[in-house]
Amino acid sequence: MPPSNSRGTATDTAQRPQGAKPGRVRRLHLPQKLRNLELFLLLIACGINAASVVLVQLGALGRIDTTLVLLGAGLSVLVLCLHVVLRVVARDADPFILPIASLLNGIGIAMIYRIDIANNDAGWESAAVRQTVWSALAIACGIAVVLVIRNHRVLFRYTYVAGFIAVVLLLLPLVPGLGREVSGARVWIGIGSFATFQPGEIAKIALAVFFAGYLVRNRDSLSMVGKRLLGMRFPRLRDLGPILVVWALSMSVIIFQRDLGTALLYFGLFLVMLYVATGRLSWVLLGMTLFLGGALIASQTLQYVNGRFTNWLDALNPDVYGASGGSYQLVQGLFGLAKGGLIGTGLGQGRPDITPVPQSDYIIASLGEELGLAGLFAILALYLLFVARGFRIGFAGNDDFGKLLGVGLSFVVALQCFIVIGGVTRVIPLTGLTTPFLAAGGSSLVANWIIAALLLRLSDTLRNQPRLVV
Repeated sequence: MPPSNSRGTATDTAQRPQGAKPGRVRRLHLPQKLRNLELFLLLIACGINAASVVLVQLGALGRIDTTLVLLGAGLSVLVLCLHVVLRVVARDADPFILPIASLLNGIGIAMIYRIDIANNDAGWESAAVRQTVWSALAIACGIAVVLVIRNHRVLFRYTYVAGFIAVVLLLLPLVPGLGREVSGARVWIGIGSFATFQPGEIAKIALAVFFAGYLVRNRDSLSMVGKRLLGMRFPRLRDLGPILVVWALSMSVIIFQRDLGTALLYFGLFLVMLYVATGRLSWVLLGMTLFLGGALIASQTLQYVNGRFTNWLDALNPDVYGASGGSYQLVQGLFGLAKGGLIGTGLGQGRPDITPVPQSDYIIASLGEELGLAGLFAILALYLLFVARGFRIGFAGNDDFGKLLGVGLSFVVALQCFIVIGGVTRVIPLTGLTTPFLAAGGSSLVANWIIAALLLRLSDTLRNQPRLVV
């Protein structure tokens, strides 16, 4: 009698009689082992997070204050609650996603707390406490996603609803009386004195769902039809509609909301999902040509885009460095990274506060100063593992929608990291996006924890898809 897994399904079939039809079997599942591994990694992550806060206090204050440690312990309890939920409703979920997200979130809170201490703002109204509260809300949203969405294929039914929601969210900051302009970009909304929220962070998730559903429905016309030129098959003019619409949407974000990074994020997401769906390099070339051409025109006609390019290309010019909205922030961040060296100054021992907005746009520079190049490499390795697990989840399944959704959600995190860290290190122009899980910002935290929850759900449902015996 063949062995059975914990869900009561056969892991293998007996020798099939000649001529018998192939049946459906499941792979061997080890849910208990996966969840135990996740619990072990979670305990390590929670321990590192607590140690980070304590080291910040010892380095900056010379004493231990239990206030933030207790708040962090509350977050650890919430994370463990999500772990328990996974044991019940998603036993085969990936065991690495949750510990990585928890560790990055905790390191971000520790560094924001460090900057609060430097600014003499470490009370109950501090940015670190707000980040902790937002983290609790974000983890609660992740728990809700895992509980409500029991199978990712349900999202396929709401492809066009997701597209409509994304468009509405993108337009909200342009509504008079509702939109807020922060640091020159109109991507925020707020009601009265309530905290501002960036709806574009949630819109990127809705766009990933819409793109995945749309491309599954229209993949054949986008991948199989067209004329060959220079060894590549280019699409017909009539099939250029989707990429032109998304390009126009991205350009409108640059023009009306003054946000170059968000435009690049949306267009890059669509381009990668289009390539994964069709396998045609011609779409990538066309997309890159369209976006680079649009960005070049914008740099010549829009003053704020031109300023971004000037600060990037001529950052050390004294006139640019000292100008209003010049390269002062960029250069200060580079000085902080240089001061950190290989192993950093130590938590609580640097001066990250002298860089403008160090807790959000420039938290990578702050971490680089106090943790050094070695610490940054460890953080980048965490991001790399998170994205790699997401890609693995996407490509492990049989259905195209799950594959595209998993790749799209993972690529959003990867591209956002590249845009932010590339801007801070002067690889590309600075755009002002937030670093996933690390940077201060409630809307970003909520969006990224929802992405983590969707990847957990995908990993469970895709792992349990029946496979044909051939």
